[in-house]
Amino acid sequence: MLPLKEKDKAIVGKLLASGCCARCVLRFCCIGVPDAYRHGRRETLRQLRAFAEENHNCQNVGQLEPARKRSRLESEEAADEDEGEGVCVVCLGVLQHLSDASQAVQIADAVKKEKYEVDTLVLSISLPAQVCVRERSCWLPPCHFDQRSPRLARAKCGALGRRDVVQVKEAFKWIVQGPLARELGAVAVAAKSPLEVSVCFAHPETDADCHFLASTCPDCFKVSKNKQSAFTRMAVAKALEKIPDDKFLERSPRPPSRPSSGCAPPEVRCVHASVLAAFGARGFNFSSSGREDVDVRTLGNGRPFALELLNPRKSQLSPESMKNVQQVINASSEKVRVRDLQMVGRDAASRMKEGEEEKTKSYRALVWTQKSIREDDVAFVNRIEDLRVDQKTPLRVLHRRALAVRQRLVHSMSADLLDEHHFRLGLRTQAGTYIKEFVHGDFGRTKPNLCQLLDTHADILELDVESVDVDWPPALPD
Repeated sequence: MLPLKEKDKAIVGKLLASGCCARCVLRFCCIGVPDAYRHGRRETLRQLRAFAEENHNCQNVGQLEPARKRSRLESEEAADEDEGEGVCVVCLGVLQHLSDASQAVQIADAVKKEKYEVDTLVLSISLPAQVCVRERSCWLPPCHFDQRSPRLARAKCGALGRRDVVQVKEAFKWIVQGPLARELGAVAVAAKSPLEVSVCFAHPETDADCHFLASTCPDCFKVSKNKQSAFTRMAVAKALEKIPDDKFLERSPRPPSRPSSGCAPPEVRCVHASVLAAFGARGFNFSSSGREDVDVRTLGNGRPFALELLNPRKSQLSPESMKNVQQVINASSEKVRVRDLQMVGRDAASRMKEGEEEKTKSYRALVWTQKSIREDDVAFVNRIEDLRVDQKTPLRVLHRRALAVRQRLVHSMSADLLDEHHFRLGLRTQAGTYIKEFVHGDFGRTKPNLCQLLDTHADILELDVESVDVDWPPALPD
């Protein structure tokens, strides 16, 4: 039984006419019953069409057709239905052609290939950013039949709020996790596990679908060196939160336009929590010697960190086993490396934290200046040593750090001129110095700052940590 009611008829008819697939129609009707999504998509589509057309005295959709009749109808009508259905205007085919048994086989094959020794896994789904945009565009029209009274219209059509709509990720998991568990045998799909299987969908029209958001909320979209596109899912979601419904409807087509193609077959990545698996631990507490902004790389020898394992089944690993864990971690990512992985006691971890305020750090930054920089400006910067700086809590962290003035020491600086408006700036500073604020001044909250020293506006374009000068942990022999 599809748990639809009489009040859902207007929504079902409107969404089908708009180009939504059968499972997206169920989502917008807020059907939270997993079994409803596990029926074949063609069979569900037929039932929805019949429901939308039947007389208004019927309260629920009838029972699904018997298996023999269903098989015969599918063989006779499959081609016609596929042609009429097209690619879903909301999920872009994820819940149509990319959530069947063959998809479960592909995910299972990726897990089996790595030969992980685990009994559970977590399924993580990544969708194209424009799914959020198309979902909002398709959700709004059924609730705006009566433009003079949108609230009354929403009540008449029986729709709930956007937060009540079943998410594409959730529906995909409901469909796939059963066949996936059968393919993997002893490995179960769970809410927590050392093994995360990430299924990443992509679509070629993401930038085109989201482009209008950039002109409406330009502050939400910033290109960085770590991002291939400014239209990330997080940035798009932030922009959609800022745009009121009426303004959104002016800029976005409704219903959403037909995509020229569906999502490509997904990329499947396996992320294994190697340390947890090696020790049989159920969780961990992570601590590190300081931290950096998300757009700042830590190079050189890296940053000291410690993991406290929770409820481990093993208390020791041999040096060879620990080295193997380190190799597995380093082979799993191109952006993160671990060195000198070893067991340490609580006292050793405490020494790591004690050195946070005492250590020095070396940085390399790309700086832009408004006025032209000459060689004598570079020579002036190179001569600066042991500069004491007063830094009032930066505006960007004021929401989580107490308002205070902290004195920090810039031990030395070196500048390499690139052109008249750009130069590379090397700094060696006391730990805890806000480098970005030292460069641009943070509206005068950091004094002195590079803007004052060079008598021009300046900003930082790139920043890397070249070294964290803490002699911890002890170096291990190769």
